Amino acid sequence: MNQIPNVQARDGHIFSVLGTVIIVLLLTYGAQAQECYSGSEIDPVTANSLQQTAQRFWDLSAQGDVASLKAGSVPAVAANFGSIEQAVVNHKALLAEAAPSEKRLFVLDAGNSQTTWQRADFYCGIYNSPNRVGISIPNLPPGRYALSIASATGKDPVTLTMVLQESGKNTWKLAGYYARANTLGGHDGAWYTTKAGEYKSKGQLHNAWFYYLTAWELQAPVDFVSTPALDKLNDEIQATRPTDLPSRNSPLLLTAGNRTFKVIEMSALRIGNDLYVRAQYESANVTNVALASDDNAALTKALLAKYPEFREAFAGVVARATDSAGRDHVTITPMKEAK
Repeated sequence: MNQIPNVQARDGHIFSVLGTVIIVLLLTYGAQAQECYSGSEIDPVTANSLQQTAQRFWDLSAQGDVASLKAGSVPAVAANFGSIEQAVVNHKALLAEAAPSEKRLFVLDAGNSQTTWQRADFYCGIYNSPNRVGISIPNLPPGRYALSIASATGKDPVTLTMVLQESGKNTWKLAGYYARANTLGGHDGAWYTTKAGEYKSKGQLHNAWFYYLTAWELQAPVDFVSTPALDKLNDEIQATRPTDLPSRNSPLLLTAGNRTFKVIEMSALRIGNDLYVRAQYESANVTNVALASDDNAALTKALLAKYPEFREAFAGVVARATDSAGRDHVTITPMKEAK
């Protein structure tokens, strides 16, 4: 997870969680908006300084130079740099493969306030244009920012999105860092969208839901950016949402033998180049490795008995037992070994 000051994000893990809830960005023009500039709207001096800064941070990331990235960050980010450091480590090899071939820059002026914006909305481009971009950042301190989105295509496509904050005239520091691989298992977001549609047509809404979320993760540079294509994908996601997705307030009860498991979360989980389905459930046996392992095996069996379609869509099951103290015991079972 990488941060703008006071903003949480979910990118950067070697095992990227594709959650069961997606944030719908309500980018309505009735909200008070700040100023956004892109393309020729950005003056040449500002554009040049931003391009140089963004390229320097890309190069430092490709070199794994975490110390220099931290030194170039705003104080609030430098003080909590662990998640960005992990993101750099996880994506260093991808960023080193090629220089970015696609670059987009947006200058975001949020300076017309004396207090932190509860939600700073930026609308870039012409309203109703297919190229319009909406950016919605919660808890944003007043200031002048820029959003850099750069992608490297090739064998392992990757997108690096950075929020930069002006700390002096045309001097920019790192205020947010989001690295995302654009493929999973050799397939891009468009492929996962197509597969999601196929699962939906077969009535396999859980497979469709998780594949649509995966498609979003592979195509959206960050969760707080909206485009017409992403809006369309989000509509498909919301229309496919299963009614029985578990939560702490509405758990899914699965029975195996004389045991009943209270599943409080299901999600898709990226492990290496494969997509697994994960079930998290409440357990009192976490500290007993033998019992917890047996419970995880039973939970895996019960999950696949209820949702046999998971065998077709996922490489395996991750069973996560958690107790009231926050401790957990995790078992990863490849689908070919699942009974």
